[in-house]
Amino acid sequence: MKRTTLTFVCLVATTMLFAQAKKPTLMVIPSDNWCMQNGCTDPFESEGAVLHTPNYKRALQSSSDCYNVITKINLLMSERSFPLKDLSAVLRNLETNAVMELATTDPSGASLAVSPLDMLKRGANADILIELNWQVNQTGPKRSITYSLAAKDAYTDKQIAGAQGTGSPSFSAETVVLLEEAVVAHMDNFCAGLQAHFDDMMTHGREVILEVRVVDNESGLNLLSEFGGEELTDIIDTWVSDNAVNHRYNLSSGSENFLLFEQIRIPLYEANGRSLDTRRWARGLMQMLRTNHQIPARVDLRGLGKAVVLIGGE
Repeated sequence: MKRTTLTFVCLVATTMLFAQAKKPTLMVIPSDNWCMQNGCTDPFESEGAVLHTPNYKRALQSSSDCYNVITKINLLMSERSFPLKDLSAVLRNLETNAVMELATTDPSGASLAVSPLDMLKRGANADILIELNWQVNQTGPKRSITYSLAAKDAYTDKQIAGAQGTGSPSFSAETVVLLEEAVVAHMDNFCAGLQAHFDDMMTHGREVILEVRVVDNESGLNLLSEFGGEELTDIIDTWVSDNAVNHRYNLSSGSENFLLFEQIRIPLYEANGRSLDTRRWARGLMQMLRTNHQIPARVDLRGLGKAVVLIGGE
């Protein structure tokens, strides 16, 4: 009897612990392919090339199906206790705060291209974006829906889970009903993939990229300059190692004026529980250079998952 009671208590405790496990914040968006097929893209110039980027506001306003199917996926994810950022609410907030600009200017006057998707990611602050694509198939009086869900890490754009398929033909005229019938069988496995990725981030950190660049200056400073008998490259490399989770990072390339660190794992949270993003993490390097070595430095953010620390100049 005592053994049975103890087993029951352990099961209850385990269940409660699992229920309390932190889940990633998600946002569902229409895929690039759907936006292109439905005329919901705008031209965007980046480094001299003209790209076509999704116009999510137009997608939601011009297509009732788009709004409804995203709402349905949101509901299915909410039923599984995932925190959600609603695309339409995020877009309204971005407009209210006047941050839907296509470019900003850095202190030197150079134009820093910021894509609409990068602006959206910053405004949403979601861990994972779920790109939804679908099309309705007509066979006589019956309709079916072919869909795909691609979950991508908002910081790296790497796909971390996916689901796709075609639902059974139905007389239903509602696209959202067809979608639910098609995806529900795969939703639990899809959600398990999302949770596994987030659990890995909780344990091993979030993956980001750091660039260090020497800007034009008259001081002669570069990454081979020595401070206390140690090259600046080694000083920066040591800082990255000390501030990466389990010292996980890769110094991919470098020169006297440039360093590229990839696959850096940074904590999701600071010691006080505050969320830690790429910009705030990179500011630690900036402050160390300023305080310990009196090196002018500043941080530029290129998307959520990439920071550029510019050193030298004034």
